[in-house]
Amino acid sequence: MAYCDLHTHSTASDGTLTPEQIIREAEKIGLSAVVLSDHNTVDGLAAFLAAGEGSCVEAVPAVEFSTQYGEKELHILGMFICPEVYGQIAALLELQLLNKEKSNIDLIQRLAGVGVVLDYGKIKAQAGSYVNRAVIGAEMVRLGYVASVPEAFDRYLDEKIGLYVPAPRLDSYEAIRFIKSIGAVAVLAHPLLGWDGKSLRGFLPKAVEAGLDGMEVYYSKYSPETTALAEKIAGEFQLLPSGGSDFHGDNKPGIYLGVGRGDLKIPDTWLDALRSRAKII
Repeated sequence: MAYCDLHTHSTASDGTLTPEQIIREAEKIGLSAVVLSDHNTVDGLAAFLAAGEGSCVEAVPAVEFSTQYGEKELHILGMFICPEVYGQIAALLELQLLNKEKSNIDLIQRLAGVGVVLDYGKIKAQAGSYVNRAVIGAEMVRLGYVASVPEAFDRYLDEKIGLYVPAPRLDSYEAIRFIKSIGAVAVLAHPLLGWDGKSLRGFLPKAVEAGLDGMEVYYSKYSPETTALAEKIAGEFQLLPSGGSDFHGDNKPGIYLGVGRGDLKIPDTWLDALRSRAKII
Protein backbone atom coordinates (compact mmCIF):
# COMPACT_ATOMS: atom_id res chain seq x y z
CA MET A 1 0.00 0.00 0.00
CA ALA A 2 1.17 3.53 -0.78
CA TYR A 3 1.10 6.25 1.85
CA CYS A 4 0.74 10.03 1.81
CA ASP A 5 0.78 13.04 4.13
CA LEU A 6 -2.28 15.27 3.98
CA HIS A 7 -1.17 18.12 6.28
CA THR A 8 2.20 19.91 6.12
CA HIS A 9 3.69 23.40 6.43
CA SER A 10 6.54 25.20 4.70
CA THR A 11 8.51 28.41 5.03
CA ALA A 12 5.54 30.18 3.43
CA SER A 13 4.00 30.11 6.91
CA ASP A 14 5.68 28.63 10.00
CA GLY A 15 7.58 25.61 8.68
CA THR A 16 11.34 25.41 8.19
CA LEU A 17 11.49 23.58 4.84
CA THR A 18 10.72 25.36 1.59
CA PRO A 19 7.86 24.06 -0.56
CA GLU A 20 10.44 22.54 -2.93
CA GLN A 21 12.24 20.82 -0.05
CA ILE A 22 9.00 19.24 1.11
CA ILE A 23 8.61 17.59 -2.29
CA ARG A 24 12.22 16.40 -2.26
CA GLU A 25 11.87 15.00 1.27
CA ALA A 26 8.62 13.25 0.32
CA GLU A 27 10.45 11.64 -2.61
CA LYS A 28 13.21 10.39 -0.29
CA ILE A 29 10.81 8.66 2.09
CA GLY A 30 8.61 7.21 -0.66
CA LEU A 31 5.35 9.09 -0.18
CA SER A 32 2.90 8.95 -3.07
CA ALA A 33 1.47 12.40 -2.35
CA VAL A 34 1.84 15.35 0.00
CA VAL A 35 -0.51 18.22 0.82
CA LEU A 36 0.97 21.65 1.48
CA SER A 37 -1.44 23.49 3.77
CA ASP A 38 0.27 26.62 5.05
CA HIS A 39 -1.57 28.78 7.55
CA ASN A 40 -3.79 31.44 5.99
CA THR A 41 -1.69 31.86 2.86
CA VAL A 42 -1.29 30.49 -0.64
CA ASP A 43 2.13 32.08 -1.12
CA GLY A 44 4.05 28.80 -1.29
CA LEU A 45 1.75 26.92 -3.63
CA ALA A 46 3.16 28.03 -7.00
CA ALA A 47 6.66 26.84 -6.04
CA PHE A 48 5.21 23.68 -4.52
CA LEU A 49 3.28 22.73 -7.65
CA ALA A 50 6.27 23.54 -9.85
CA ALA A 51 8.45 21.25 -7.73
CA GLY A 52 5.86 18.51 -8.06
CA GLU A 53 5.88 18.57 -11.86
CA GLY A 54 7.61 15.45 -13.10
CA SER A 55 7.99 14.14 -9.55
CA CYS A 56 6.83 10.73 -8.37
CA VAL A 57 5.12 12.61 -5.51
CA GLU A 58 1.75 14.23 -6.21
CA ALA A 59 1.72 17.83 -4.95
CA VAL A 60 -1.74 18.71 -3.60
CA PRO A 61 -2.36 22.44 -3.03
CA ALA A 62 -4.21 23.49 0.12
CA VAL A 63 -4.50 26.20 2.76
CA GLU A 64 -5.19 25.90 6.49
CA PHE A 65 -7.73 28.49 7.65
CA SER A 66 -7.67 29.63 11.27
CA THR A 67 -11.31 29.97 12.29
CA GLN A 68 -13.43 30.69 15.35
CA TYR A 69 -16.26 28.61 16.80
CA GLY A 70 -17.49 30.12 20.04
CA GLU A 71 -14.44 30.28 22.31
CA LYS A 72 -12.60 27.61 20.31
CA GLU A 73 -10.05 28.13 17.54
CA LEU A 74 -10.61 25.54 14.83
CA HIS A 75 -8.39 24.87 11.82
CA ILE A 76 -10.01 23.87 8.55
CA LEU A 77 -8.11 22.75 5.47
CA GLY A 78 -9.21 23.74 2.00
CA MET A 79 -7.71 21.05 -0.25
CA PHE A 80 -7.40 20.77 -4.05
CA ILE A 81 -7.57 24.52 -4.57
CA CYS A 82 -7.03 25.81 -8.10
CA PRO A 83 -4.60 28.61 -8.97
CA GLU A 84 -7.52 30.53 -10.45
CA VAL A 85 -8.96 31.09 -6.94
CA TYR A 86 -5.75 32.09 -5.16
CA GLY A 87 -6.78 35.73 -5.49
CA GLN A 88 -10.14 35.08 -3.86
CA ILE A 89 -8.44 33.33 -0.96
CA ALA A 90 -5.92 36.14 -0.50
CA ALA A 91 -8.72 38.73 -0.53
CA LEU A 92 -10.68 36.80 2.11
CA LEU A 93 -7.63 36.55 4.36
CA GLU A 94 -6.32 40.10 3.92
CA LEU A 95 -8.14 41.59 6.91
CA GLN A 96 -7.40 38.55 9.03
CA LEU A 97 -3.69 38.86 8.30
CA LEU A 98 -3.75 42.57 9.21
CA ASN A 99 -5.42 41.68 12.50
CA LYS A 100 -2.83 38.96 13.05
CA GLU A 101 -0.04 41.49 12.53
CA LYS A 102 -1.51 43.74 15.23
CA SER A 103 -1.87 40.77 17.57
CA ASN A 104 1.78 39.84 16.98
CA ILE A 105 3.01 43.36 17.72
CA ASP A 106 0.92 43.52 20.89
CA LEU A 107 2.39 40.17 21.99
CA ILE A 108 5.95 41.40 21.40
CA GLN A 109 5.23 44.46 23.55
CA ARG A 110 3.78 42.35 26.36
CA LEU A 111 6.74 39.96 26.22
CA ALA A 112 9.10 42.92 26.59
CA GLY A 113 7.18 43.83 29.73
CA VAL A 114 8.16 40.51 31.32
CA GLY A 115 11.76 40.68 30.21
CA VAL A 116 11.63 38.85 26.87
CA VAL A 117 12.93 41.43 24.40
CA LEU A 118 12.44 40.54 20.73
CA ASP A 119 12.92 42.49 17.51
CA TYR A 120 9.70 42.00 15.57
CA GLY A 121 11.14 43.57 12.43
CA LYS A 122 13.92 41.01 12.40
CA ILE A 123 11.51 38.14 13.08
CA LYS A 124 9.30 39.23 10.19
CA ALA A 125 12.25 39.69 7.82
CA GLN A 126 13.46 36.17 8.57
CA ALA A 127 10.02 34.52 8.47
CA GLY A 128 8.66 36.22 5.37
CA SER A 129 4.94 36.80 4.88
CA TYR A 130 3.54 34.94 7.89
CA VAL A 131 4.43 35.21 11.58
CA ASN A 132 2.63 33.36 14.35
CA ARG A 133 3.40 32.24 17.89
CA ALA A 134 5.45 29.27 16.69
CA VAL A 135 7.73 31.62 14.74
CA ILE A 136 8.01 33.94 17.74
CA GLY A 137 8.70 30.93 19.97
CA ALA A 138 11.49 29.80 17.64
CA GLU A 139 13.12 33.24 17.98
CA MET A 140 12.86 32.94 21.77
CA VAL A 141 14.73 29.64 21.52
CA ARG A 142 17.40 31.19 19.29
CA LEU A 143 17.97 33.99 21.79
CA GLY A 144 18.13 31.62 24.75
CA TYR A 145 15.00 32.69 26.61
CA VAL A 146 13.64 29.14 26.44
CA ALA A 147 15.02 25.74 25.47
CA SER A 148 12.24 24.78 23.06
CA VAL A 149 9.15 26.08 21.29
CA PRO A 150 6.85 23.98 23.56
CA GLU A 151 8.50 25.63 26.57
CA ALA A 152 7.85 29.04 25.01
CA PHE A 153 4.15 28.20 24.81
CA ASP A 154 4.05 26.76 28.32
CA ARG A 155 5.69 29.81 29.90
CA TYR A 156 4.68 32.72 27.70
CA LEU A 157 2.62 32.11 24.57
CA ASP A 158 -0.38 30.04 25.61
CA GLU A 159 -3.53 32.13 25.48
CA LYS A 160 -4.37 31.22 29.09
CA ILE A 161 -1.25 33.03 30.34
CA GLY A 162 -2.63 36.35 29.15
CA LEU A 163 0.25 37.77 27.14
CA TYR A 164 -1.21 36.61 23.83
CA VAL A 165 -4.56 37.99 22.71
CA PRO A 166 -5.77 36.28 19.52
CA ALA A 167 -6.78 38.29 16.49
CA PRO A 168 -10.37 38.07 15.20
CA ARG A 169 -10.76 35.01 12.99
CA LEU A 170 -13.12 33.77 10.29
CA ASP A 171 -16.27 32.07 11.49
CA SER A 172 -15.78 28.31 11.17
CA TYR A 173 -19.01 27.69 9.26
CA GLU A 174 -18.38 30.62 6.94
CA ALA A 175 -14.92 29.25 6.18
CA ILE A 176 -16.39 25.87 5.22
CA ARG A 177 -18.94 27.51 2.95
CA PHE A 178 -16.20 29.59 1.32
CA ILE A 179 -14.05 26.50 0.70
CA LYS A 180 -16.96 24.79 -0.99
CA SER A 181 -17.79 27.91 -3.02
CA ILE A 182 -14.35 27.78 -4.69
CA GLY A 183 -14.71 24.10 -5.57
CA ALA A 184 -12.28 22.85 -2.93
CA VAL A 185 -12.55 20.13 -0.28
CA ALA A 186 -13.14 21.09 3.37
CA VAL A 187 -11.41 19.00 6.03
CA LEU A 188 -11.48 19.65 9.77
CA ALA A 189 -7.92 19.49 11.11
CA HIS A 190 -6.97 17.72 14.38
CA PRO A 191 -10.42 18.32 15.93
CA LEU A 192 -9.69 16.39 19.15
CA LEU A 193 -6.56 18.36 19.94
CA GLY A 194 -7.65 20.05 23.16
CA TRP A 195 -11.32 19.28 22.54
CA ASP A 196 -13.57 16.42 23.67
CA GLY A 197 -15.98 14.23 21.75
CA LYS A 198 -19.08 15.94 23.13
CA SER A 199 -17.92 19.37 21.96
CA LEU A 200 -16.96 18.01 18.54
CA ARG A 201 -20.34 16.35 18.12
CA GLY A 202 -21.98 19.67 18.98
CA PHE A 203 -20.06 21.43 16.21
CA LEU A 204 -20.43 18.91 13.42
CA PRO A 205 -24.15 18.98 12.45
CA LYS A 206 -23.99 22.56 11.15
CA ALA A 207 -20.50 21.93 9.73
CA VAL A 208 -21.79 19.03 7.64
CA GLU A 209 -24.73 21.17 6.56
CA ALA A 210 -22.25 23.89 5.50
CA GLY A 211 -20.41 21.34 3.34
CA LEU A 212 -17.66 19.79 5.49
CA ASP A 213 -16.25 16.83 3.55
CA GLY A 214 -13.82 15.17 5.92
CA MET A 215 -12.04 15.12 9.25
CA GLU A 216 -8.56 14.20 10.36
CA VAL A 217 -8.70 10.92 12.21
CA TYR A 218 -4.98 10.13 12.02
CA TYR A 219 -2.75 12.79 13.56
CA SER A 220 0.77 12.85 14.95
CA LYS A 221 -0.25 13.77 18.49
CA TYR A 222 -3.25 11.46 18.80
CA SER A 223 -3.16 8.53 21.17
CA PRO A 224 -4.67 5.23 19.96
CA GLU A 225 -7.75 6.02 22.04
CA THR A 226 -8.14 9.47 20.48
CA THR A 227 -7.71 8.01 17.00
CA ALA A 228 -10.44 5.46 17.71
CA LEU A 229 -12.78 8.19 18.95
CA ALA A 230 -12.07 10.34 15.90
CA GLU A 231 -12.80 7.42 13.57
CA LYS A 232 -16.04 6.71 15.41
CA ILE A 233 -17.25 10.32 15.23
CA ALA A 234 -16.27 10.68 11.56
CA GLY A 235 -18.33 7.57 10.84
CA GLU A 236 -21.31 8.91 12.76
CA PHE A 237 -21.37 12.02 10.56
CA GLN A 238 -20.38 10.25 7.32
CA LEU A 239 -17.22 12.32 7.00
CA LEU A 240 -14.34 11.10 4.88
CA PRO A 241 -11.24 10.20 6.90
CA SER A 242 -8.10 12.26 6.51
CA GLY A 243 -4.83 12.53 8.37
CA GLY A 244 -1.49 14.20 8.44
CA SER A 245 1.72 14.74 10.30
CA ASP A 246 1.23 18.53 10.65
CA PHE A 247 4.91 18.68 9.74
CA HIS A 248 6.65 22.01 10.49
CA GLY A 249 10.29 20.91 10.29
CA ASP A 250 12.45 22.19 13.15
CA ASN A 251 9.59 24.27 14.54
CA LYS A 252 7.90 21.04 15.70
CA PRO A 253 10.77 18.77 16.79
CA GLY A 254 9.99 15.07 16.76
CA ILE A 255 7.23 15.38 14.13
CA TYR A 256 8.47 13.93 10.84
CA LEU A 257 7.08 14.16 7.34
CA GLY A 258 4.84 11.24 6.46
CA VAL A 259 5.21 9.36 9.73
CA GLY A 260 4.55 11.91 12.46
CA ARG A 261 6.16 10.53 15.59
CA GLY A 262 7.11 7.37 13.73
CA ASP A 263 3.93 5.31 13.50
CA LEU A 264 1.69 7.42 11.26
CA LYS A 265 0.55 5.74 8.03
CA ILE A 266 -2.05 7.48 5.89
CA PRO A 267 -3.25 5.37 2.94
CA ASP A 268 -3.36 7.20 -0.36
CA THR A 269 -6.83 5.78 -0.96
CA TRP A 270 -8.01 8.43 1.51
CA LEU A 271 -6.64 11.12 -0.78
CA ASP A 272 -8.47 9.61 -3.75
CA ALA A 273 -11.76 9.70 -1.82
CA LEU A 274 -11.24 13.34 -0.86
CA ARG A 275 -10.29 14.20 -4.45
CA SER A 276 -13.67 12.93 -5.60
CA ARG A 277 -15.31 15.80 -3.69
CA ALA A 278 -13.33 18.52 -5.49
CA LYS A 279 -14.96 20.52 -8.25
CA ILE A 280 -12.65 21.94 -10.88
CA ILE A 281 -13.86 25.46 -11.66
